[in-house]
Amino acid sequence: MFFPRGGSSHVARSLARELPGHGWEVSVLSGSYRGHGDAWRFYAGLDVHAVDFDTPGVPMHPSYEDRPGAADLVFAKVDDALYERHVTVWSRALRRAGAAEMDVLHLHHLTPVHEAAARVAPDVPVVGHLHGTELLMLEAIASGPPEGWEHAHAWAERMRRWAHRCERLVVLSETQVARAEAVLDIDPGRCVLLPNGFDPETFHRVDVDRAAHWRRHLVDHPQGWRPGEPAGSVAYTPEQVARLDGATVLLGVGRFTAVKRTSLLIEAFAQARRDLRNRAALVLVGGHPGEWEGEHPAETIDRLGVEDVFLAGWHDHDALPAFLSASDVLALASVREQFGQVLVEAMACAVPPIAVNRYGPTEIVHDGHTGWLVEPDDRDALAGAIAAAVDAPDERRRRGEAARRDARSRFSWPALAGRLAEVFDDVAATAGTHA
Repeated sequence: MFFPRGGSSHVARSLARELPGHGWEVSVLSGSYRGHGDAWRFYAGLDVHAVDFDTPGVPMHPSYEDRPGAADLVFAKVDDALYERHVTVWSRALRRAGAAEMDVLHLHHLTPVHEAAARVAPDVPVVGHLHGTELLMLEAIASGPPEGWEHAHAWAERMRRWAHRCERLVVLSETQVARAEAVLDIDPGRCVLLPNGFDPETFHRVDVDRAAHWRRHLVDHPQGWRPGEPAGSVAYTPEQVARLDGATVLLGVGRFTAVKRTSLLIEAFAQARRDLRNRAALVLVGGHPGEWEGEHPAETIDRLGVEDVFLAGWHDHDALPAFLSASDVLALASVREQFGQVLVEAMACAVPPIAVNRYGPTEIVHDGHTGWLVEPDDRDALAGAIAAAVDAPDERRRRGEAARRDARSRFSWPALAGRLAEVFDDVAATAGTHA
């Protein structure tokens, strides 16, 4: 349902590209939004059908996050009338895409697309795919919904109904099985464990002229931005960027949402920087243009007066291997990372990660072997991990190489798509259809 901007869209695209190699033809139906959220561009090369949110009368998809002023209203605030509009729009889109003639519908997240599918293609089996953000909202509802979530319980009931209708539910980790059982009241035996992965043809260490790479993206073609200003409004001088030469570069990747704790990462870097023996820099890639929660990273940098922190802006996913190869460490301070796609991609490029010891990262990063894990919202621990990574280059490289080997053995998309194809085969056969 969502326009391409987060990790789940990358998962959908990667699986759609690999599944034909395992005997399944794929059509993709997605939301679409102008600029960086263009579904036709993002899913280029696939059979793409889209709901264009720029079309008058088509409501923007809701969100599992409650971000004041955002165009995508949190689901729990969406009333019955708007819910029906969403279902109507997506029912129409599913009909156009030929959903009733499909062997299996693979529906990412728990959204009104499930209701539309039940109305348009009631006889087609559904494989649901939980990416974790829906679980966070459901857990918040279960513990007592925040003020203003007037329709929270109606949405929780709908999502439970949709989950029960699925023949299988794909989850990212063992932890998510227990969480899904608690909030959705599902049979854990119907859950399929399938972590997110990486494309081994794309994500590997590449030969990059580091100095030229950073000049190009921070000086010549900047994409960083300040609140209320366009992409490119933050740029740097050649002298500023030259400070990256010979420095240990920490890379932060992600949206500027509250759970990502980007400001905390900057604060921890500033704290660590005071006592480092070796020079270091922090480059932040991401921040969907115009989207942020709380203090914008540019404001944090100004408040602290910290040097050698750079905003590189939003870049296409295909550009990430070069950014990773021009870096030495990935730093992810997110406190509720349901999986951590970028951790796997960094590891595949021999870049050891620093992450939080909760949710997905605990099942990806082996602390002391392939990276560093710290407690959530612990600035001192995060600063300590940064210092350890910067001031022990031999250990950093050892963990990076261990991370590369581990990622390739556990998280390759071709292998993961093969496992999903087996699920589709089983579901289609059980439903009496022929894959």
